[in-house]
Amino acid sequence: MSAFDDGSGPNFGAPDPDFGAGDHAPPPLTMEERAGVLDDLAELEVFRTLLEPTGIKGIVVDCPDCDEEHHVDWPLMQANLRQLLEEGQTGRHEPPFDPDPDDYVSWDYASGYADGIAAAAESDEPTGRHAL
Repeated sequence: MSAFDDGSGPNFGAPDPDFGAGDHAPPPLTMEERAGVLDDLAELEVFRTLLEPTGIKGIVVDCPDCDEEHHVDWPLMQANLRQLLEEGQTGRHEPPFDPDPDDYVSWDYASGYADGIAAAAESDEPTGRHAL
């Protein structure tokens, strides 16, 4: 289990205010952290593939810094994870203007939805026996 595998999805937190200012870059991610971010990117792609056609626009993230929910669309969430992978942290991004909370789901919801789809598909697979 990695720091990104706590069941709630990625936690971007506040960027380091000194990031980009001289030599104050964050330390590189550990191999375990990198693996967690790569897992999150793969999961995000599955979530998007399954949920975007239903009208879901992205993920809602609880921000520990401001105690508010942030609505992050699919491309921005992917960009945040890629930036985290490449730079060790994410920058601040402009949230969508007046998002409809019904258009976003939590990481846990998306994960449960994907698990349910996978379980349903698995139960529909033939058992390998041939009908006579």
